[in-house]
Amino acid sequence: MTTTPTPTVGKATGPNDALLVVENLGKSFGGHEVLGGINVTVRAGEFMCIVGPSGAGKTTLLQCLSGLTAPTTGAVTLRGERVTEPPAEMAIVFQDYSRSLMPWLSVLDNVALPLRSAKIGKAERTEKAMAALTEVGLKDHVHKYPWQLSGGMQQRVAIARALAYAPSIVLMDEPFASVDAQTRADLEDLTLNVKRHLGITILLVTHDIDEAVYLADRVLVMGKKPTVVVDLVETHLGPHRDQIATKATREFAELRSRVYKQIRRDDLTNSAGSIAAVG
Repeated sequence: MTTTPTPTVGKATGPNDALLVVENLGKSFGGHEVLGGINVTVRAGEFMCIVGPSGAGKTTLLQCLSGLTAPTTGAVTLRGERVTEPPAEMAIVFQDYSRSLMPWLSVLDNVALPLRSAKIGKAERTEKAMAALTEVGLKDHVHKYPWQLSGGMQQRVAIARALAYAPSIVLMDEPFASVDAQTRADLEDLTLNVKRHLGITILLVTHDIDEAVYLADRVLVMGKKPTVVVDLVETHLGPHRDQIATKATREFAELRSRVYKQIRRDDLTNSAGSIAAVG
């Protein structure tokens, strides 16, 4: 019998408690300041989406939050502990799922692979991997190889691998950007269901404003250069959302407009600044 993975790693944190805290985070590359003083607190159990103009540093921010890249200034703390490398209770789902999966391993073995570092037996690894694959609707495809699956199914494998060792928080970098519109909608709903079922915290970077508003409890809007937080939008759309009904509401339209105006304003400002500088 398989068991559903639950977020058991780390100390207990109640809903709406501070889980991940970002304080005055800045990042520079070769003297060029990309992030300029980011401050935000991520609540336990929430879904936060990060949006902003192209080139605003959204992926750089995610890399700093995960410990993959060290910030130049400021700090990131998870449950009060400073993040200097990827924490054990954090999982990351990248955009390029095809490169993150091992083509010579079965779906089941791909999902179980990261569990080897947890020093648990093969039987338990298999059990946890099966539970995660069941969660994402792939229990009947465990013996296939990634190249035998569609793009959407491969991304489900990547999500299952992130869930297999029961993280408390999952970071996702444009996870649905490489699939068609219908598959994207299906994966959005899958992610909402998994988040609701397991009670995990999710931070997702996206260029798609509709996607951000549809998924998130709060949308963090980045803008200006060096990049700062220009808005933090509470959606209040409720836990149960529908691709058609939710997006047809006045509330959704107002939220989308608010986020779009913030991003568009920064795009226009930056474009004007670039033209003036060239002139």
